[in-house]
Amino acid sequence: MHTQHGRRANVVGAGPNGLTAAAVLAKAGWQVDIFERADRPGGAAATTSALGPGTLVDLGAAAHPFGVASRAFRELELTNYGLEWRHSGLALAHPLPGSDAGLLHHQLDWTAEGLGADAAAWRRLHRPATDDIDALLDEVLQPLAHLPRHPLQLARFAPAALAPASTIARRALTTPAARALFLGSAAHAFAPLQQPLTGAFGVLFGALGMTHGWPVAAGGSQAITDALLAVARAHGARLHLDHEVTGLRELPPADATVLALTPHQIARLGGAPELPRGLRRWRHGASAFKVDYLLREPIPWTNPRIAEATTVHVVGTAEELLLAEREVARDRLPEHPFVLLTQQQAADRLRAPGDSVVVSGYAHVPHGYAEWHEDEVVDRIERQLERFAPGFRDTVVFRRTTSPEQLEAWNPNLVGGDIAGGAMTGAQLLRRFGVGPNPYRLAPGTYLASASAPPGAGVHGMPGYWAAKTLIADTREK
Repeated sequence: MHTQHGRRANVVGAGPNGLTAAAVLAKAGWQVDIFERADRPGGAAATTSALGPGTLVDLGAAAHPFGVASRAFRELELTNYGLEWRHSGLALAHPLPGSDAGLLHHQLDWTAEGLGADAAAWRRLHRPATDDIDALLDEVLQPLAHLPRHPLQLARFAPAALAPASTIARRALTTPAARALFLGSAAHAFAPLQQPLTGAFGVLFGALGMTHGWPVAAGGSQAITDALLAVARAHGARLHLDHEVTGLRELPPADATVLALTPHQIARLGGAPELPRGLRRWRHGASAFKVDYLLREPIPWTNPRIAEATTVHVVGTAEELLLAEREVARDRLPEHPFVLLTQQQAADRLRAPGDSVVVSGYAHVPHGYAEWHEDEVVDRIERQLERFAPGFRDTVVFRRTTSPEQLEAWNPNLVGGDIAGGAMTGAQLLRRFGVGPNPYRLAPGTYLASASAPPGAGVHGMPGYWAAKTLIADTREK
């Protein structure tokens, strides 16, 4: 049996998954070299002053329900390396026509009490997840093909998880607020909500908000990157920026290579192993069209409670949300798209100078969507915001838009603007959940650690964590 000491690994990609893999390996005694094409680490977990001096703008992910609950981040003790989570008064809000809204509080009972006739149904739906959320996350944030450590917890979660979110909303819930709140969480699947397994997203995102919350990182998502890099460097890892890897033969000799890349990128690498059949046919799904705003004052929501939430789902009723996601799945731009808005300053005040406010958001659009005319998508985003915050446009000082094409140009992992690492539909859905052979081992000595591996997208580091753990286990077996 070999010891880990003295072994070398190359990691390609310095986003959250690549850095997590690097930190786990470095802590286990490996010499790790990280190669990143950009001039700064972080991938989609990056923060800049893109809206002007004194602003902090999250270029990618902004709120982190899975990050604050991540087993990988907990084991790496990121809060000892400068990361601080900050919470707002509400985890999530979903405005409805008129001045009503679905409000996700930090506790199950508080949320249920606000949903009136659906209070008991909301508790029944979410209690199997909220009773021991960390045990459940240990099961679902890894490939499903494993021996469960918490089989009872998984069994209680399964009925809702396996069902389509639309079916749950129709059969289990009756009020507009409860249905919209649940389906808005399920829409993070970036998949038609009539599809099986989308119920898992609705329950999990809601349960996370009612237990760990939906916080932001103090100072921006870059703080997560900085903490991961600090852990890796504390154990000897080295970072090489402005170093685009076009072929594996360019890398220094090593015992293993970890690729925090999509299958699309790996297939273009010289010297890369042939991808498994499922990855050779990898498809990318719906895209994000992103917009960042500098506002002269907070958003004038019709319902003032919405200002207390870091995350706001702006689309309207459950029926409007289902229609919008169905249109995207049919490669049509919705007239009233689903908009996910993050009000970071509800939790982290110092994001803009003076009384000004930074907010970030994106709309779900068809894969790789190219506008027919300038501002086609942002006009629809702003019409949605005006529905629930009349006068929103009058508060805008400056806006920055990023199309799906521009997202990919900034970060090639976001193929066609797909921020989920691949489609969550058809047979590919099973691979996204880790059904089948080990999804991290591409070939002897080569491992997959991107959001295209289970458990998928999000700034939680778990694909990188499991890729590193798989590599360490493989080495010990030799």
